[in-house]
Amino acid sequence: MSLYGDLDKATALSAPKRSGSTPESDVRTVHAIRSEEDLLTVRHAVRDATQRTGFGLVDQTRIVTAASELARNAYVHGGGGTLSLEAVGQGDRRGLRLEVSDQGPGIADLDQAFTDGYTTGAGLGHGLGGARRLMHEFHVDSSPGLGTTITALRWNERR
Repeated sequence: MSLYGDLDKATALSAPKRSGSTPESDVRTVHAIRSEEDLLTVRHAVRDATQRTGFGLVDQTRIVTAASELARNAYVHGGGGTLSLEAVGQGDRRGLRLEVSDQGPGIADLDQAFTDGYTTGAGLGHGLGGARRLMHEFHVDSSPGLGTTITALRWNERR
């Protein structure tokens, strides 16, 4: 389900790297989400990547908040997964792409999952929709029993 833009048009740029991450290539870092401690590690890695790609403080906070929510969903609802970070460009635009994947039960009804107040857990039901609102582009690939992959991108609007 693609909700905003075309994430495939963005091209990978040089890597925002952080110690402790696993480089999948020279432009992408992948972080495991297996524990509460990993959620904190992911949060720091995303903050570091936003700083390295030149985002202002407000956008850093937006991206870290969205990444934290998506990573927590993968941990709580998907039984763990991964978060990858990639600096991307399109023309003179620069941005940061997040991809959060898990092998959990998947999302049966995406429209319902995006409805504010809907929850399958103990939360307030604003996380997935809130994460979508914080990013410029957002794509969910999920099928019941096959897990979920969410790709989100925020462009740096600073010049």
